[in-house]
Amino acid sequence: MLEVVIPGILVTATLVVLLRALIKTKEQAKLMQLQSREIQRHVKELELQNDELQKLNQEKVQIISLVSHDLKGPFNRIFALTQLMNSDSENLTNEQIEYLGKIHQIAVDGLGMVRNILDSRKLDDKGIELTLMQFDLSTLATSLVKNYRTVAGKKKIEINFETDAYLVVTADKLYLGRIIENLLSNAVKFSPEGRKIIVKLSLLPNIVEFSVRDDGPGISKEDQLKLYQRFQQLSARPTGGESSSGLGLFIVKTIVDKMGGEILCESELGHGAKFILRLPNTLVS
Repeated sequence: MLEVVIPGILVTATLVVLLRALIKTKEQAKLMQLQSREIQRHVKELELQNDELQKLNQEKVQIISLVSHDLKGPFNRIFALTQLMNSDSENLTNEQIEYLGKIHQIAVDGLGMVRNILDSRKLDDKGIELTLMQFDLSTLATSLVKNYRTVAGKKKIEINFETDAYLVVTADKLYLGRIIENLLSNAVKFSPEGRKIIVKLSLLPNIVEFSVRDDGPGISKEDQLKLYQRFQQLSARPTGGESSSGLGLFIVKTIVDKMGGEILCESELGHGAKFILRLPNTLVS
């Protein structure tokens, strides 16, 4: 009798276990189905949010580009007017000359920021397309240094410039000029009043080298690691209340890389900074 009952009990127990397992499996499947639906709902919400963020970002980019482009005109006119008034400064009082110098500095500062923003957008939208032409780099550099001597003079900063007499290169004149402008602008911004900036342009055996050395606060080793990042604000601040977008060196590095050159920084805290631009001598005609 027991031989008959025991197998029956085992079969019943097995069926119960299987039934429970089946019920549990169905419950798990139902739970997974609910979770899948919830995940799909979240995915759709994220897709909608991502689309909205992309639209907002595109609108922001368009607004920044539009405002920057529209600001360039007024700053150019202010700059031109201050230049014109400076040429007739003998009829102005000392106080008027001082205010005129401040307006001139604001115009230069604003123009530099607008140009950097426009350059940054251009790099994002189109990348860099070099337009090569032959020109005398020493003449270009001399002209740009002359412009920044006027700006530096407002802070009683002296710019000494040494260059080879005639240095013809084949390069993109506009972009190379923007590199030089950014390096000169930073040197003036971060130099205290009454200091000197040393600028050199020379042809070496294998490279064309342009360097700018200021007598400012210097750049820490930590800051040097993030010098060329976009919108990077460093611990050192402009000494005359000038603005800084954090784009200048990012633009410089991007253009220099495209030209096959390198940009170096030599600096210690409290001992100024020296930026060195080196381009391959294949640029030299």
